[in-house]
Amino acid sequence: MTIIEEDPMRKLAYALLLCAATVQAQEPGAPTPPQLDEAQVQAIRSAVGNSGRTITNVTRDAYRNPEQTLTFFGVTPEQTVVEVWPGGGWYTEVLAPLLRDKGTLIAAHFDPDSKVAFYRRSRAGFEEKLAEHPERYDQVQLTTLNYDADMPLAEPGTADRVLTFRNVHNWLAAGDGKAEVMFDKFFAALKPGGMLGVVEHRAKAGTSLEQMIDSGYVTEQKVRELASQAGFELLSVSPANQNPRDTTDHPEGVWTLPPTLRLGDEQRAHYLAIGESDRMTLLFIKPE
Repeated sequence: MTIIEEDPMRKLAYALLLCAATVQAQEPGAPTPPQLDEAQVQAIRSAVGNSGRTITNVTRDAYRNPEQTLTFFGVTPEQTVVEVWPGGGWYTEVLAPLLRDKGTLIAAHFDPDSKVAFYRRSRAGFEEKLAEHPERYDQVQLTTLNYDADMPLAEPGTADRVLTFRNVHNWLAAGDGKAEVMFDKFFAALKPGGMLGVVEHRAKAGTSLEQMIDSGYVTEQKVRELASQAGFELLSVSPANQNPRDTTDHPEGVWTLPPTLRLGDEQRAHYLAIGESDRMTLLFIKPE
């Protein structure tokens, strides 16, 4: 296997960027990031370690860091949490048991009547997953999230958290202000003081919108702009999902890397050594 050495200057640049962003988000008088107590952290740890998770999903933990990510987002067992476009249910396998007894998980999935066949298949597969294991998923509330500005993803002002994992590039690719519609919906669903957690493939600063759409990598500036336009304030930034080995300049964009590995066996060991994409992890708040 090819081993990729980490560039110490790139690593330092990440650290400085994250530090600066966190300081900016924590000016005097500003809201402070959530701090979980030991029992709340243990609840997340237990949910990540639950026996109902599929082995293929567990193997991705090293790249997706669910315990650190959900702790940073301040997710606790009694909250109402909206998971945006859960796909096959990677995070659902963690969030459902975490929230099952005291909280509420709303899975805002693809439109079952979408013109996009992939969306219809994904929604149907997710529904089948929930139905096959009612002991885990019987309390999950399934809703639809599409680009209809008049169709809310949840009852307005009821959610404590809205979480989206690696979706922003899809909304940008859809064009016509659809990303703005999504962020507006997140804002509407949250309570005052509620928070939006975003994980997204991170592009280098200065990357054009066209390049973002082609590559699947999005700049932090673009995500912050979308959130700010919807009314959110940046609360904090986490390094939980950064990957300094990812140069972001791959021939098939982010899909060159695992788990997609779009190039097949071509330089497979090289891309496996890099691992999954470098990702931003941002927490925004809806002002009270």
